[in-house]
Amino acid sequence: MVHPAVGNWHGTLLNALLNHDSNLETLPRAGIVHRIDKETSGLLMIAKTLQAHNSLTQQLQDREITREYLAITRGRMTAGGTVDEPIARHPTDRKRYAVKESGKFAVTHYRVERRFTRHTLVQVKLETGRTHQIRVHMAHIRYPLLGDQVYGGRFQMPADCSERLEKEKELRSFKRQALHAAKLGLQHPVTDEYCEWEQPLPEDMTRLLAALSDNEQD
Repeated sequence: MVHPAVGNWHGTLLNALLNHDSNLETLPRAGIVHRIDKETSGLLMIAKTLQAHNSLTQQLQDREITREYLAITRGRMTAGGTVDEPIARHPTDRKRYAVKESGKFAVTHYRVERRFTRHTLVQVKLETGRTHQIRVHMAHIRYPLLGDQVYGGRFQMPADCSERLEKEKELRSFKRQALHAAKLGLQHPVTDEYCEWEQPLPEDMTRLLAALSDNEQD
């Protein structure tokens, strides 16, 4: 959890940052430049000065920052593509978002990395950064993220799975959305040098892929 919210006032990243450096109180959102969904792993931008915060926020608004994710979807994709659909709050469930004509402009690019019997590992690149964007867009094209309880990505055991696959605890107990912020690229706020960071998959998604690999396909 990045920011405090109803039911989660403590134990957030914002709380931890302020505890680490009280000077961050002077910055908008304690220096946090953008959000990632609760239970999404990976990289997040945090500024230590107002100059850096303003620069990174502007780069984000101008769509100059590279943000790439790795995700495991339900369903076997045949090819990558682009989802260009506006996103707004769900009309009946305020905790969810949905594709809606009156929503905000949103574009998601995705590329197939590995295919399994009933799942796909995809690389996802954001052109915009709407709340729940990847989860909403993937669900919209009927490939919800594995483990996503909100957008329909509950795991189902493949009917033709191997004996080892059936025994894989990770496949039945993976409760969060299988989404990882893997790469960030930006212009340094002071030197203007291009900087890039990559974060390997966390252990839970690595185990998940190892379990699925019994059923990997070309």
